Amino acid sequence: MRTATRTAAKAAALLLVATTLAAPAAAAPAAAAPRPPQAECHTRIRNSHATADCYNGNATSDRVQLHLRCAHWWDPAMDTAPATVDPTRHVTLSQRCWLRIREAWVSHTPG
Repeated sequence: MRTATRTAAKAAALLLVATTLAAPAAAAPAAAAPRPPQAECHTRIRNSHATADCYNGNATSDRVQLHLRCAHWWDPAMDTAPATVDPTRHVTLSQRCWLRIREAWVSHTPG
């Protein structure tokens, strides 16, 4: 019984040493760069029309653009021109497809 206890203690000590030596090699991955603050946008779709209302409550400007993917293959995807939303300002973007909209989203670019 005494030999089993010593063997278990040696195994635990070896495991502790191996874990300590391996820890620096398995360092945590580098944190991703923080995203710049963006304007808050809400998108609405009604039939073939899409509207995005964006408000920038941040201290830096944000350029926003509304993108549409139309439901039919013959209906081209539509994008609005980029609009700059200055701090404490509001912008409304709108665009349409011929018949129906499959998807609408807003992209952000700092500046």
